[in-house]
Amino acid sequence: MALLSKDQIAAADDRRWEEHDVPEWGGSVRLLGLSGTERNAYQASLVVLGPNGSVQKMNLADQTAKLLAKSLVDENFDRLFSDKDVKALGAKNGAVLQRLFEVAQRLSGLRKEDVEAAAGNSEAAQSGASTSD
Repeated sequence: MALLSKDQIAAADDRRWEEHDVPEWGGSVRLLGLSGTERNAYQASLVVLGPNGSVQKMNLADQTAKLLAKSLVDENFDRLFSDKDVKALGAKNGAVLQRLFEVAQRLSGLRKEDVEAAAGNSEAAQSGASTSD
């Protein structure tokens, strides 16, 4: 494969999305996989740091609704829910939220098996000299 340029990487349409029927809500929804920045923000929202910067405890309150608020989008791929809407979204049927949460996790590479697979594939073989700025 040819090496990609910065512009080619920036122009790549690499975010996956899916539409799913939600009969309980009377229609369908679109879920978009998180960007790297969104994924990091979501993961950071799940931890409480201690004074020394280490993880003090996990904050799993509304973890499902937090991810869905970032993943549910309209036909123009604009978010349907802001971070301020998490509590209201979390008040919806837990079974529906769980079903959609699992899709959002998969699209964003947040499932345990996705993380393990990425860790196993992260060590790419280098050939030749490596230069970095």
